Amino acid sequence: MKKETISASQLFALIFLFELGTALVVPIGLESGHAVWIAILLALPGGLLLYLIYVYLYRQYPGMIISGYTRKILGNVLGWPLSLTYIPILLFNGSRNLHESGELLIAASYDRTPVFIIYAMMVVAVIYILNKGIEVFARAAEIYMLIIILLGLTSCFLVIAAGLVKLDNLFPLQASDWKNALKSAYLNIWLFPFGEMVCFTTILPHIKKTKVAKRTGIIAMTLCGLLLSFTHAIEISVLGTEIYSRANFPMFTTITLVNLANFIQRLDALVLLTLIIGVFFKMSVYCYAAMVVTADLFKVQDSRKLAVPVGIVVLFGAFISSANYPIHMDEGRIFLKYILPYFCAAVPILLCIVHYIRRKLGSIG
Repeated sequence: MKKETISASQLFALIFLFELGTALVVPIGLESGHAVWIAILLALPGGLLLYLIYVYLYRQYPGMIISGYTRKILGNVLGWPLSLTYIPILLFNGSRNLHESGELLIAASYDRTPVFIIYAMMVVAVIYILNKGIEVFARAAEIYMLIIILLGLTSCFLVIAAGLVKLDNLFPLQASDWKNALKSAYLNIWLFPFGEMVCFTTILPHIKKTKVAKRTGIIAMTLCGLLLSFTHAIEISVLGTEIYSRANFPMFTTITLVNLANFIQRLDALVLLTLIIGVFFKMSVYCYAAMVVTADLFKVQDSRKLAVPVGIVVLFGAFISSANYPIHMDEGRIFLKYILPYFCAAVPILLCIVHYIRRKLGSIG
């Protein structure tokens, strides 16, 4: 089978949509209060450092995904079961993204639609795009990145034009605010959304030119960090810290307040489209990563055959995951504290250290 390849611009689009994903819509870094926009900027360098680790491993083992070089570095006895643990983590995170999209859609417009139907429609779209392969998926990302940018610019312009922004909600920044921002940045925002870039260890081997992976990823992540900081700053400036921290979807709450001359209002659709597109691509990347890791471990020749089973697992995972949104958020905090550090940081750093030691000792190629 011919190897699928993607260009630098397509990698940029995938990273852009993945990083923004649900992070645009849901509240993040609540511990930092009104300094959350500072916390995002503080977490960005750490996120870039993690990405450089992923790129380093990719360059040391070109053509291999994370499960491949985990077994290469640690050996099959340790590497295979360790790689196997990636699969449920990827599927769980994919189902969480699906759950969040369903919650917002039901709260906004589809309160009489069974949530299972909403989940199923999203999963069918994900299965379809993954069956087409990474090339088609990446080309679609280029198109939808432009749509997301247009939606974002329109939303921000309307919020500012409506006179809703109050800079007093962002300032002043006391010494305690900087301390809380730093505490929130590491580990919370560092891992979500920046640490989740570990999924791209399964996509990097498809890049046409190996050398562009580092530069493209750094530019894309930096841009996303700035956009996230700006977006959440606007949300806090409009809603204030108290409402921002209590709102399930602060962006949605913010956009509902827009009313220009009693004519331009009820712009909920802008946020809904942003969330649907973001969740679709973020969930698709998680599902793709789960597919190729499973195929690599269990010697499946064509990973696309796993699109349907993976989609079904994510669908039912989202449906049975939590009884309500507060429980869903509590589960997310536990996952962020105990699981993501291992998945996003500990394992890749361990692999780098062991690879370096073995290379120095001459026991690895």
